[in-house]
Amino acid sequence: MLAPVIHNRDRINAASYDQMLLWVTFILLGLGLVMVYSASIAIAEADKAVGHQSTYYLFRQAIFISIGLIAGFMTFQIPIVWWQKAAPYLFLFGLILLVLVLIPGVGRNVNGSQRWLSLMVINLQPSELVKLFAAMYVADYAVRKAPQMDSLVKGFLPMVAVMVLVGFLLLREPDFGAFAVISAISISILWLGGINAKIFAALIATLPVAIYFLIWNSPYRLQRVIGFMDPWADPFGKGYQLSHALIAFGRGEWLGVGLGASVEKLLYLPEAHTDFLLAVIAEELGFVGVLTVLGLFVWIVIRAFGIGKEAVANERYFAALLSQGLGVWIGVQGVINIGVNMGVLPTKGLTLPLLSFGGSGILANCIAMAVLLRIDYENRRLQKGLPA
Repeated sequence: MLAPVIHNRDRINAASYDQMLLWVTFILLGLGLVMVYSASIAIAEADKAVGHQSTYYLFRQAIFISIGLIAGFMTFQIPIVWWQKAAPYLFLFGLILLVLVLIPGVGRNVNGSQRWLSLMVINLQPSELVKLFAAMYVADYAVRKAPQMDSLVKGFLPMVAVMVLVGFLLLREPDFGAFAVISAISISILWLGGINAKIFAALIATLPVAIYFLIWNSPYRLQRVIGFMDPWADPFGKGYQLSHALIAFGRGEWLGVGLGASVEKLLYLPEAHTDFLLAVIAEELGFVGVLTVLGLFVWIVIRAFGIGKEAVANERYFAALLSQGLGVWIGVQGVINIGVNMGVLPTKGLTLPLLSFGGSGILANCIAMAVLLRIDYENRRLQKGLPA
């Protein structure tokens, strides 16, 4: 008679959120903080603008993570149904930010790209938030338009028009990497949301043509592709960044040269603490370190799709599509960044989620993980017969 009582009590008192998902997030943030510090010491000491302070990027990254965790905690308190209602308005807000960043005197230009809005203390990169808002908007769109998803005119073309607008604004910055990620999120959610198979096949077939057009009509993108195909042909020019990233990977071998012992971070490898942080991880922690990072990202993606599957079982279709869309975001951006670092893909200017230096990226990633945790939390409550 006691066994069922104990079982029910254990079930009710069990964790109401995915503890492993939370810990994986903490591990990636913590590893990122350590590696950003290691990768940025030489850059900070050599930079007069930051007062030659070796801990400059460490302190800023710690602040970014703290803000991200606070925002994540607050996000976790918000029911998913609220995000569904707010999705169109958040997406519109994101579009406004993308317009503002292109206005001279409002948007800030760094290294030839106008991607940031100055908020006095920090710079906001709107494209990072738009990734999150796009996932929410497309998930809501797929649910609202479910009966019309087989229709080219009523279901597919309106979303194409919206994505073309987003693409136009992002390519004006230019930020091709963010556009690639948002496109991957949108296409994946539409497919998972039940878009007509013929329409989807036609979309996939036209993508290579669109990418070819974008590359060959932009000199700087063409130069990146040429440099990526053979970085050693011009190791001091177009192939400089990639050649040093590959040297870092080669030096790391199996177990790395040791934490803090990287040579490439000593002003040889540009953007060592942002876009090319994985190269420093490879050099200092070796193949084992890179494999660990890969494993953590794979776990997040698998868990995101698992949470989405559980949401479908509870007939929470917006939550399911959003969960899987967030998984695609983390997975695709991680794959692109890793591919760029390893010379498999052309340079895109995308950071490594939850790891690379950057306030906007860390903030958006923390909010995304909090939304994922909230979806899982509501799934568990519904499974216990409690209101979400």
